[in-house]
Amino acid sequence: MSKLRNFVSAIAQHFPGTVVRTRYFLRFRKFPNLKTPKNLNEKILYQKLYSDTSRWTVLADKVRVREYVRECGLEEALIPFYGAWRSADEIPFDELPEEFMLKSNNGDGRGTFLAVRNKSKLTAREISEIRAEVDRWFSARHIGALSADPQYRDIPPMVMAEKLLPFDKKNGSIIDYKLWCFCGQPHSFFVCIDRKSDGGHASVNCYDLDWNAHPERMNSSEKYPLYTKPIPRPKGLQDMIRYAKILSKPFPQVRVDFYEVDGKVYFGELTFSSLGGLITWYKPWYLLEKGKLVDLKYNGES
Repeated sequence: MSKLRNFVSAIAQHFPGTVVRTRYFLRFRKFPNLKTPKNLNEKILYQKLYSDTSRWTVLADKVRVREYVRECGLEEALIPFYGAWRSADEIPFDELPEEFMLKSNNGDGRGTFLAVRNKSKLTAREISEIRAEVDRWFSARHIGALSADPQYRDIPPMVMAEKLLPFDKKNGSIIDYKLWCFCGQPHSFFVCIDRKSDGGHASVNCYDLDWNAHPERMNSSEKYPLYTKPIPRPKGLQDMIRYAKILSKPFPQVRVDFYEVDGKVYFGELTFSSLGGLITWYKPWYLLEKGKLVDLKYNGES
């Protein structure tokens, strides 16, 4: 399997259109319409292949995006930051607090993060194991290559440490409030709850800006089962909407991800190619509805 992944990764860097079309066909049993893209997936794929994604590279970097958030006047939404390093050996465990989160700055959310708790109780062997895990992040081949995501290719890899956000244990993990925005306008939330440790499995649902659930828009699968219980309205809902409107203004489409702790909203990341443009958790009619909101000629000034 690793040899196959490496082969596809190499092909994706040189022939991204071939990989995009093939993977789309394997998932949906049809080829994407990239001449006149209609649905959200097709418009994401069109942007990946035919638009300038250099800014995506800067803003997909979890370290550099912090400066963009500051430039937008939203520093209060940033998670407290402890530092970033270019190798696992550089992580200064002695200088870090008792609890913190380690992340890869170029990760796609699938396993390249590690929560450290009770640091003072860690043995030398356990610290060595943490460094080895981080080394695996650095040794990983081009993140996003299997989906031909161009933004991750040129991000200089680093490991970063930030405050470990607490969460309600009954939810299984901290809740991700992922706010879709089109041409600078917040549209709807994709909510992830009970996320597994691999980062690739979570229960999901869709909420509008008034926090009404819309399960009719969703598919349910083993990997992304529909979360049928009501998710409490976040206290910082209006802050999320306000922040997202500012952060998304330059882009035809982007997902702005947030967390909330005790009513305070924290910025997570900007996602430009959600699931690599192979989104399966939405019904086809809803992907088309969202796609209609993406104006590929939009430049942030319309």
